[in-house]
Amino acid sequence: MVTNQASLKRDGVQDYVTLRATALIITLFSVYMTWFFISTPSITFEVWRELFSGLAMKVFTAATLISIMMHVRIGLWQVLTDYVKPAALRATLQYLLNIVAFVYAAIGLFVLWGV
Repeated sequence: MVTNQASLKRDGVQDYVTLRATALIITLFSVYMTWFFISTPSITFEVWRELFSGLAMKVFTAATLISIMMHVRIGLWQVLTDYVKPAALRATLQYLLNIVAFVYAAIGLFVLWGV
């Protein structure tokens, strides 16, 4: 098995399984939210707050936010490894994009658990 510092000791199978698992969670959340928007006649603040006030929805949304962060991290690593050849530029882009993904998930969790 080949590992290096850029891969953080991961292997291809772990990345493959993680991408598929996170894609499944993201898809399930998207389907549920689509169903919610289609089946709800009028969406008001009270309806929206009620939806996200339950523990199950908070956990489902938190899992989705974390899944998005992991999916973005692995996907961008793969794309940057394939298309950005200068190591310094690739490392800088990976660092910045990982920070953006983390901040996105952190703000989402902060807003979610503040409801």
